[in-house]
Amino acid sequence: MPFVMPDLGPVMPEIVMTCLALLILLADLVIKRKETIAFLSIASAAIVTYLLAGSAGITFKGMFIADNYSLFFKLIFMLNVILTVLISVKYIAIEKVNFGEYYSLILFSTLGMMLMASAGDLIVLYLGLELMALSAYVLAGFLRHDIKSNEAAIKYFLLGSFASAFLLYGISMIYGLTGTTDIYKIGEEVNRLIGESKISTSSPIHPFTHSPLLLSIVMFAAAFSFKIAAVPFHMWAPDVYEGAPTSVTAFMSVGPKAAGFAVLGRVFLTAFGAARIEWTGILIPIAALTMAVGNIVAISQTNIKRMLAYSSIAHAGYMLLGIIAGTSEGMASVLNYMLIYAFMNIGAFAVVIMLRSEGFKGDNISDYEGLAKTHPLAAALMLVFMFSLTGIPPTAGFMGKFYLFMSAVSAGYVWLAVTAVIFSAISAYFYLRIVMYMYMKEPKAEVQL
Repeated sequence: MPFVMPDLGPVMPEIVMTCLALLILLADLVIKRKETIAFLSIASAAIVTYLLAGSAGITFKGMFIADNYSLFFKLIFMLNVILTVLISVKYIAIEKVNFGEYYSLILFSTLGMMLMASAGDLIVLYLGLELMALSAYVLAGFLRHDIKSNEAAIKYFLLGSFASAFLLYGISMIYGLTGTTDIYKIGEEVNRLIGESKISTSSPIHPFTHSPLLLSIVMFAAAFSFKIAAVPFHMWAPDVYEGAPTSVTAFMSVGPKAAGFAVLGRVFLTAFGAARIEWTGILIPIAALTMAVGNIVAISQTNIKRMLAYSSIAHAGYMLLGIIAGTSEGMASVLNYMLIYAFMNIGAFAVVIMLRSEGFKGDNISDYEGLAKTHPLAAALMLVFMFSLTGIPPTAGFMGKFYLFMSAVSAGYVWLAVTAVIFSAISAYFYLRIVMYMYMKEPKAEVQL
């Protein structure tokens, strides 16, 4: 059989990203100013963003899909890179961890996210997941002199390995059932299997006799619940967010979460589309518990990074509503909210980094006492980000939540939307507590920005 060269057009942004990440790794050997490497990283993200515009198509026999869905997520990934690098320059210099591989690892992790968003095959999905995760594990432990950072990396690695094992087990089961790892062909086979189940039973309840298929859906849900930090697979998030470098925490709070939702949307709505009743039955309690645990536990936090970790958990619960809705409007609301979330969450971490100086970490909520009097600009920015995370009109966060909740209502999940509104109202306590500290308390000490 003659070799046919695949069309590399759709995968060109990923190829260029790989080359640029390797070049930046090599550039560290000859470029002494780390700010220059940071600039090259931003330029790399800009180049890849430009290439995304003309990269639509399907290649490698359907294993790689570059469509509008993946394009939007890739734009979020590029935005995540640019914002993370911008807030990293000062931070890693202060922490004295100004190593060149830092920026390369961010790009390699982002490359894994891009592969996940475009995966048309479960093997490509897994390769992208591991590339993203392995880079993130190293980044989490980048503060080599900090015990908490080392502990965060170990916890992230060990629990991430369990998530990867769940995914591999789910892939092996679905391959055994359908004989393929192609997501669209799996969808056809699942549709056939469930059609046969309906014919073979007279039960008025939706019949489902293929327990291995149900188990594989559970495995997929568990694996990607870990990546988006959904309850009960959220245990890693608070410790890792607190222990990792703040700039890395900002990066991990957006990128891997967006990649997880990209995969959830494509796999559950395409591969398991015919089994929607089954997987919504799994995701609904996960979403409700995620919103509850994230918002309630955040109330008692005094460390702002841990508070934002539980906040991130709660926001994963909100975004699950769009997946559960199972409609194009639901997925559009997830995409919209993910973009808004990237700005407001990284913005909040940027203010934390602004407060970071020698001898002053800015991690505790009490550190923000009287910030409006000492540094009104930083306080005003934090005010906007906290209002947006709460969902107070007319912020973008309010509009994002509105469309998410309405997609759930339109799909018939009114009680779930009401639950989300209640927990969103509860979240106002811990978000506005920071605002109260900034504007209604006297400063403890002068903070150098």
